[in-house]
Amino acid sequence: MMETLRTRPGRPYPLGATWDGAGVNFALFSEHASAVDLCLFEGDPQRETARVPLLERTDQIWHVYLPAARPGQLYGYRVHGAYDPAAGHRFNPAKLLIDPYARAIDGAVRWNDAVFGYRVGGGADLAPDDRDSAPFVPACVVVDPAFTWDDDQPPRTPWHRTVIYELHVKGFTARHPDIPPALRGTFAGLGSSPAIEHLTRLGVTAVELLPVHHSVAEQFLVTRGLTNYWGYNSIGYLAPDARFSSQGARGEQVREFKTMVRTLHQAGIEVILDVVYNHTAEGNHLGPTLAFRGIDNAAYYRLMPDQPRYYQDYTGCGNTLDMRHPRTLQLLMDSLRYWVLEMHVDGFRFDLAATLARELHDVDRLSAFFDVIHQDPVVSQVKLIAEPWDLGEGGYQVGNFPPGWAEWNGKYRDTVRRYWKGDWGQVPELAFRLTGSSDLYEQGGRRPYASVNFVTCHDGFTLADLVSYNDKRNEQNGEGNRDGTSDNLSWNCGIEGPTHDPAVVALRERQMRNILATLFLSQGIPMLWAGDEVARSQGGNNNAYGQDNEISWFPWLPSRATTRQIDFVRRLIRLRLDHPVFHRRKFFQGRRIQGSEVKDLSWFRPDGKEMTEGEWGDWFSRCIGLRLSGDAIEETDDMGRPIVDDTMLLLLNAHYEPMPFVLPAYRAGTRWELVLDTRIWDTGSRRRRLRGGATYALEGRSLAVFQLSRAERTR
Repeated sequence: MMETLRTRPGRPYPLGATWDGAGVNFALFSEHASAVDLCLFEGDPQRETARVPLLERTDQIWHVYLPAARPGQLYGYRVHGAYDPAAGHRFNPAKLLIDPYARAIDGAVRWNDAVFGYRVGGGADLAPDDRDSAPFVPACVVVDPAFTWDDDQPPRTPWHRTVIYELHVKGFTARHPDIPPALRGTFAGLGSSPAIEHLTRLGVTAVELLPVHHSVAEQFLVTRGLTNYWGYNSIGYLAPDARFSSQGARGEQVREFKTMVRTLHQAGIEVILDVVYNHTAEGNHLGPTLAFRGIDNAAYYRLMPDQPRYYQDYTGCGNTLDMRHPRTLQLLMDSLRYWVLEMHVDGFRFDLAATLARELHDVDRLSAFFDVIHQDPVVSQVKLIAEPWDLGEGGYQVGNFPPGWAEWNGKYRDTVRRYWKGDWGQVPELAFRLTGSSDLYEQGGRRPYASVNFVTCHDGFTLADLVSYNDKRNEQNGEGNRDGTSDNLSWNCGIEGPTHDPAVVALRERQMRNILATLFLSQGIPMLWAGDEVARSQGGNNNAYGQDNEISWFPWLPSRATTRQIDFVRRLIRLRLDHPVFHRRKFFQGRRIQGSEVKDLSWFRPDGKEMTEGEWGDWFSRCIGLRLSGDAIEETDDMGRPIVDDTMLLLLNAHYEPMPFVLPAYRAGTRWELVLDTRIWDTGSRRRRLRGGATYALEGRSLAVFQLSRAERTR
C-alpha cells in the first residue's frame, strides 16, 4: 500500500533531487509531458512505497518539495504523454525513468522485455507496452553533498608540462597484489597508496579516466556473457558509476569518488574525465526506455526531420543527443560544472566531440556548444580535450577546434606508426608531428600543447600488440572477428604473437622504446595508455570494450623486461620535464632568434648537412636528425626571465639497416654527449662524448638523443 506524503510546491531549480538539510526538492524538465509522477522506493529488491504527482510546472520544469525525504531516499519518475513514435513522442508511464540529474544511481539495469517502451516481438515499436519496468531499472538516490575537502587544491599543472596517463579505474587496480582485495577495481583502489606510488614513480601529471558516469551494459553484450567494460554508454551524467564503488551504491560512491580525487591531488596528479555527451545508453528506436526517451524524446534527441520515429546517428550507437535544444545543452553544462565544483575534477576529454558541435548537419566552430563553454566562468578554466571526430559525414575535424581546446591528434598517431613501421615517404609528415603539428594548430592562434600526442589508447592495440600482431584477434568479443579496426604495424619478423625467439623479442622491445621515446620527446602533450609501460598485451584483441577480465586488466606481476620498460618510461618523462626544449609553449620558427648564433630548430641529413627545401620531397628517406637549440627558445618563465636550456639533438632511423650519422657542429669545437639510444635499455655509464663532425653508428630501427656536453655549455 502506497504512502500519502505531505508535499509543498517546491522550486524549479536546481534540477534533480536537492537535499537542503530539512527536506528534498525534486525538479524534472519535460516540455511535452502531460503529467509527471515521482515514485519513491525502499528495500532491496526495491519496492515502490509512494507515488507523488508533480502538480507544479514552471517553464516546462515539473517540481515538488518533500519535507520528509532524506539522503539515501530511492526515487524515479513516471512521465505521462502521447505514445506516438511517428511524431517523435514515446511517453509511457509504465516505465520507471532515471532522473537525468541524479547524483547517484543504485546499481545496474537488469535486462527484461519490460524495460522497452513497446511490446518486444510485436513486429514494430508503434504500440506501447504496459508492463511495469520498475523491478528491472535502478532507482536514483538522494545524495547529501557534504564532504570534508580539507585544503584540497587543484594541481593546475600548466598545459605544456602536462603528461597524461589514460586508464580504466577497474582495469588499473583489479589485479594489484598490494591493494586490499575489497578495494580492487574501485575509486578507493585508484586512490590507494600502491596505485598512486606507481603514478608518481612514472612522473605522470594527470590521469585521464575512461568514463565514470553511470553507464549501462548493452543487452547484446550481457547475452554473450560480456559487459560494457569501457563504459561509453552513459545514462547518468552527474552520477559516479556504482560499479566502481567499494562502499555501496546509496550515495557512498559519491563520497568515495571525492576521496579519490582529494588523494590524487595531494600527490600532485590531476583528474581528467572521459565524458560521453554525444549519445546515451537508450540506443536507436528499438532500444530500451530508461530515462531521456521516456522523459521527452523529442527534446533530448536529434530525430530524423522527415521521419521523427527514427534517430540521427552520428555516433554509431543508435542516437545522438540534441545539443541544439537549450535544455539538453543546459544538462551538459550543469553536468560539467557539477564535476568541477562539487567533485573537484580538473578537466574533460569529450568523446566524439565533433558530434556535439553539429548545428544542422555540419560540424560548426561557431556552434552553441562552443559558445556556452567559452563563456562559462567555470568550465572554460579547466582542461578541455576533444576527440575531434565522429562517424558522420565531415566528422573528421582534427585541427579545427577553436582556441582553448586541445585535441587527440589522430594524425600524430598514424604518422608515428607508419614511420616506425618503415613506410617510405613519412619524414616530411613526421617533421610536423615531432614539432607540435604547426600545420594543424598554428594558424588558429593555438599553441603546440593543442596537440595531445598518442600512438596507442584504450581503443585499438596495446603498444606490445602493435609491434607483435599483423592482424587483430577479436574472436572472444563474439562478433566473428568483424569488429575493431585493422590498425596493424607489421615488422615482417615472420613470427606473430607470443614468441621466445630472442631476436624477435629484442626487435619488438626496441620498437616499443622507439615509439615511447618519440612520444615523450615530441612537442605537444604526451598521452600514455596504462599498461604500455609494462608491455601489456591483450593477445591481439584491439577492441576489448566488452572484456572485463584479464584480457583488459593491468598485469602487476613484475619481470625483468617490464621493470626495465617502466624505468625507461620514467626516465623519458623526467628527460622531457627537465628540458624546456621538449615542451615549448610556442612553435618553432626555424630561424635565428635575436641574440642567438643558431636557429631554434634545424633539420639534418645523415651526412650532417642541414636539410634544404628541395630535399623534403625525398620519398626514400627514413632517417633524419633535428637539433633543438636551448639558447633560442624565446620564451620567459612566470617571473618574466628568459628560458634557457640545453641544446638537444635527436636522430631517428626507421630503416632496418644501420645508418652512419655525422653529428652536426653547433659551434666550433662542439661536443655532444649521448643521453639515450633505444638500441639498449639504459645508456648509463655509456654516455659517450663525440665531437661535432664525428660519425655515430645509428642502429637500424633506433632513436638516439644527444645533449650539448656540459663542458661545451659552460664555455
